[in-house]
Amino acid sequence: MEDTKSLCHSSWDCKYHIVWIPKYRRKAMFGAQSLQERREPMEDTKSLCHSSWDCKYHIVWIPKYRRKAMFGNIRKHLIEIIRELAMQKESHIEAGHIAVDHVHVCISIPPKYAVAQVVGFMKGKSAIYIARNFGGRQRNFLGENFWARGYYVSTVGKDEKVIKAYIKNQEAEDQKLDQLRLFG
Repeated sequence: MEDTKSLCHSSWDCKYHIVWIPKYRRKAMFGAQSLQERREPMEDTKSLCHSSWDCKYHIVWIPKYRRKAMFGNIRKHLIEIIRELAMQKESHIEAGHIAVDHVHVCISIPPKYAVAQVVGFMKGKSAIYIARNFGGRQRNFLGENFWARGYYVSTVGKDEKVIKAYIKNQEAEDQKLDQLRLFG
């Protein structure tokens, strides 16, 4: 994580590769053959009106004070809530895991949304859901903070399979660390 930067309450490691071709120079750059014919196939590429994109991020966030609050009934509901909230921002959860004290998500976010905007939306709305359904609060959420302020984000590039495997096996790794702490 030597390339990780931080800003206030968030840390990130993002690298972008942007290719821009002026509208009227396409034929001059690529000859008579169209750009569509020369493009290499990309399975995961999605598109909006005027852009094609493949923006995936590995995001981790924790509950306030890293309390072990996500178990049992909350955990089952939280998986569906986070998936539903991501869809409201036109994002897709590629992989995810909810441990008892943190959340790992590999998410595909369109470039028209900032990562901070999507993460803030998911954390805020899920905290309200938890307060209403498990905290007995219907309104006046002043001071009700389920999630800690910051989060970690890293772009997912060629290591997508490795990151998805890491997220999937996170629970087993946490259990191994807990056992080592008991005997260490």
